[in-house]
Amino acid sequence: MDTQFIKLYEENPDPQKIDAICKVLHNGGVIIYPTDTVYGMGCSIFNTKAIDNIRRLKQIKGKSNFSFICYDLSHIAEYVRSIPNPVFKLMKKTLPGPFTYILNASSKVPKILNASKKTVGIRVPDNNIPREIVRVLGNPIITTSIHDDDEVLEYSTDPELIYEKYQGLVDIVIDGGYGEVTASTVVDCTDDEPLLVREGLGDLSAYL
Repeated sequence: MDTQFIKLYEENPDPQKIDAICKVLHNGGVIIYPTDTVYGMGCSIFNTKAIDNIRRLKQIKGKSNFSFICYDLSHIAEYVRSIPNPVFKLMKKTLPGPFTYILNASSKVPKILNASKKTVGIRVPDNNIPREIVRVLGNPIITTSIHDDDEVLEYSTDPELIYEKYQGLVDIVIDGGYGEVTASTVVDCTDDEPLLVREGLGDLSAYL
């Protein structure tokens, strides 16, 4: 596999490059891309073969829940069951932003994504690159963090080093500048009251 290395600017992602990336995703490709937190690996949520490839690359065995990226709140509504009003208000305040919300999945979420239970993690990152990809693609993409082999750094931050590591393993690595070293804050919203699962880059206390 010949891995493409594509430079994109978060402020104004090149539409032609976005179209080319989406074409690869439509054809079952796997990409690595920047977010507002750490770099993520992803594919279309509707491509089973590509999801299996990500499982293999991440050495995930057995059932596992994947989170995915939506464009905005209205896009999220397509993939989850009813959102309680307090949760909706919280999401409206914090998104786009460095938060992953665990919600009750609707029937539109492919079963391969929520294999262990009927919930799904959803992100709307504050970064135009993945959001534009999702908008043009027409459906969400998987988001799973790129971990580093370094004993000090948990996540890979340098897109050129990521490209070196994954060359020949994924279809595209997007250079959107250096990534963060901290993942998103995870909030369980499957009940009426939001529950902090993992404290990450997003400060939930500022919104509660």
